[in-house]
Amino acid sequence: MADKSYQRLASRQSPPLRVIVVGAGLGGCATAVALHHHGHEVVAVLDKVRAFNRLGDSLGLGENAYKLLARWGCNIKEIQEIGNQAPTMKIRRWHDGKVLAEQPLMDMAGYIGHRGDYHDIFLKWVRDREIPIRMGCEVVAYSDADPAPSLTLASGEVLTADVIVASDGIKSLARHLVLGARDEPVSSGYACFRAYFEPSEDMKADLARNAFLAEDSVNFWIGPDTHVVQNTLRGGREFNWILTHKDDGDVPESWFQPGDMDEVRRLVADIDPTIREAIKSTDKCLDWKICYRKPLPTWVSPRSHRIVLLGDSCHAHLPTSAQGASQACESAGTLAVCLRRVSREDVKIATRAYEKLRFPRTRVSQTHGEDLRDRWHNVLKNVDGNVEIDPEMVKIKNRPLYAFDSEKDAEDKWDDVSRTVRAEFASGKIEPLC
Repeated sequence: MADKSYQRLASRQSPPLRVIVVGAGLGGCATAVALHHHGHEVVAVLDKVRAFNRLGDSLGLGENAYKLLARWGCNIKEIQEIGNQAPTMKIRRWHDGKVLAEQPLMDMAGYIGHRGDYHDIFLKWVRDREIPIRMGCEVVAYSDADPAPSLTLASGEVLTADVIVASDGIKSLARHLVLGARDEPVSSGYACFRAYFEPSEDMKADLARNAFLAEDSVNFWIGPDTHVVQNTLRGGREFNWILTHKDDGDVPESWFQPGDMDEVRRLVADIDPTIREAIKSTDKCLDWKICYRKPLPTWVSPRSHRIVLLGDSCHAHLPTSAQGASQACESAGTLAVCLRRVSREDVKIATRAYEKLRFPRTRVSQTHGEDLRDRWHNVLKNVDGNVEIDPEMVKIKNRPLYAFDSEKDAEDKWDDVSRTVRAEFASGKIEPLC
């Protein structure tokens, strides 16, 4: 049985809290594993798709996530072995590829791999714990009832639990319930063209296109209002590039919209030749419109306080943060700790403490991504093409984020934050997060 294979903390509730997780992405899987470790019963992890495909492209996890996953009994070597093994990453000048700064790869997110490969391992960790993953389960409604919130599936089936965690992304139906209204995305002014493929033999043999195929590598080219990320994995067997650029078009938010390679070729016409031809010769790409959502004033449902947002559904990050998945792991750990500190009757204290603990931390992480994008896109504006740039102006500054332990933070701050939450309930006024 799973309980014999994976160390679990003893539940303080008898029987343990029953939790449903909506969304079987990385955040949802991390939540299920964390809740299981802390002694809760994960009734099911639900996802609306009927089968998972190898979607997306590159993804990284920081040391702040690895320490939690290891504590929960996950073999993180399974992740590390499929990720990029390059020791460093290079930040280069747009037009000629001059290296402006070089850093350890772990300063960004370390072991960058394909999102689909990472997802397969996270799903395996959930299944290893005998937590049911139910596919083809689209949530069409929530009932914010206390003490037993429920959800209704498109099939008509109604599922009830002590707590429901919505970790199904920025389009989560639970956002509308929590906010009391539908919030529409706002264009960030940027979009990404993205491609991930196995280089052909012709590409490997072409000196104009194979400069970064000999070994694992990560490079960034930065220029005014644009940057390119290049990622080579598995010794050159897989190749990924991402082009972020200004885009004010009113295009619906989508992760899978086909991209215009003619527009890509126009945008990279003056980039460093060592990467230009590899991008220009790419057959196809995706066009991801990066939308902005204002920080939410609450992550918890207003009536029962038992339906909770987690991950991208409440704290989505820019690609330049390289922390989206890591912060979802942190939130999973915090929520699991908070739920373990309360009785079944006091779940609302735990969920409200969770959002208060996590909101300021995720805002720091989010602003790191905004800061990096702005530094990269502005440092070379209105300067001579050969001017020397201070490396600190372009370096990725995620390293300070890694020392944080979200579970320890929740334990250390529990008395104070739970006292604050109880006082708010006593006064009849829950203070908004922002």
